Amino acid sequence: QVQLVESGGGSVQAGGSLRLSCTVFGYTDNSGCMGWFRLAPGKEREGVAGIDYNGIATYADSVKGRFAISKDNAKNTLYLQLNSLAPEDTAMYYCAFRWSGWWSWDYKAWDYWGQGTQVTVSS
Repeated sequence: QVQLVESGGGSVQAGGSLRLSCTVFGYTDNSGCMGWFRLAPGKEREGVAGIDYNGIATYADSVKGRFAISKDNAKNTLYLQLNSLAPEDTAMYYCAFRWSGWWSWDYKAWDYWGQGTQVTVSS
């Protein structure tokens, strides 16, 4: 069974950095797509970044130039580097996986989710 476990969240001041990790268990095929969504209080779930089966990255406009997504296939681990953090980045960040090899902005299109890791940015 596919399981995803996130880590790396925490509390930082504005301008700081964090690196989130998502380890995937029960999956060794690189044909799918992986990505990150976030959920802030009072807002809808928002797509942040993803990598398709060809290794092509997709970013939300709000994080372009600040966040960087990468993955280590040998370790079955997905990363999200968060730089120049601002208070509006405060949210629960979720790792997601879908069997389709393509990125989707629709959270309902994703097949598996991690438990989430909290990112809090103070001004």
